[in-house]
Amino acid sequence: MGFRTMVFLAATAVATPVWADGAAADACASKLGAEAGAIYAAARPGVAAGGDLKATITDATKALVKAGKIARADARSNAQAAGACLKLI
Repeated sequence: MGFRTMVFLAATAVATPVWADGAAADACASKLGAEAGAIYAAARPGVAAGGDLKATITDATKALVKAGKIARADARSNAQAAGACLKLI
């Protein structure tokens, strides 16, 4: 199983309330690269719970960079890509 598939499955397995657009957001996320997908998976629970979109994505991205899971150089572009999907929630 590929990393992108694992990230998508992890994002959809999180126990969050179901919104009509949650499926659209997950479908969008399935098309993301590995790093953007990791940001999506980390930020989705906070966004779905009604958290501030920008702050939640920023916090998730910073945490992933600090943990060495995504490259700092590409963090902004990957966060923007993840944010485009998270807006659908």
